[in-house]
Amino acid sequence: MTADVSTSTPVTLLGLGAMGTALARTWLAAGHPLTVWNRTAARTEPLVAEGATAAATAAEAVAASDLVILCLLDDASVDEALKGVDLTGKDLVNLTTTTPAQARERAAWATARGARYLDGGIMAVPPMIGVPEAGGYVFYSGAPDLFETHEKTLAVPAGTRFVGADPGHAALHDVALLSAMYGMIAGATHAFALIREESIDPVAFAPLLTEWITAMAGPHMAQTAEHLKSGDYTADVVSNLGMQTAGVPTFLATAEQQGVSPGLLVPFFNLMHRRLTQGTPEEGLTGVVDLLLR
Repeated sequence: MTADVSTSTPVTLLGLGAMGTALARTWLAAGHPLTVWNRTAARTEPLVAEGATAAATAAEAVAASDLVILCLLDDASVDEALKGVDLTGKDLVNLTTTTPAQARERAAWATARGARYLDGGIMAVPPMIGVPEAGGYVFYSGAPDLFETHEKTLAVPAGTRFVGADPGHAALHDVALLSAMYGMIAGATHAFALIREESIDPVAFAPLLTEWITAMAGPHMAQTAEHLKSGDYTADVVSNLGMQTAGVPTFLATAEQQGVSPGLLVPFFNLMHRRLTQGTPEEGLTGVVDLLLR
């Protein structure tokens, strides 16, 4: 990759774990002057060999560039790294995984110190960084003018999706999508457990599982969203709550017969039963969403 270094925005990156290192390499490859800092200084050495400049302190790294990217362990690590550091006039982009509340607090903290602030939620794993066809991207929220200023630079490692001026919305999108992922993995884990002691090849079973989840996921997500927006939880329902709840004993009996704990499914089944007592058998599963609100 070639680039005109003279017109490439200088970047400072704090944090060189697996993700930070992957991010660093994409900016270097794109020709951005890069200053790096990591609490364990040895991690900067491979990047220095590739053209980065290592800073001895976080303060020195921040002073080197107007655009400062944070990719640290957690919110407490951000506090530790930037304690006493002058942020006046800096553009701070925080890719550290945090809660929405922490992101909002960090935005106020940065603004009080004279910096503009963007929060980010990375929807990728390190091998996806710098590989556009892998489909990774980063949610951003916070100062819209800051995002517009640096969008091209931020898009170098992965795609960008701006989700609003509320600094907490990138983290909220991040955690919401990851929560859905873990729910999917929980269901897949139960499915593999059911066949574990049978003469069923898990390698042959895996694509069947993938195909089924893919076929069900899209229509379910779209219908749930439409139901929540309209308030009509019965619209276009094919498999209604009454029918699905009636089928629960079969799932529990199969788990019992296969010697598998139903622990990953029972909480959701319980919510289905609870919703049935409050809603109507003709609605779909959307009403379970409302039961989770406290």
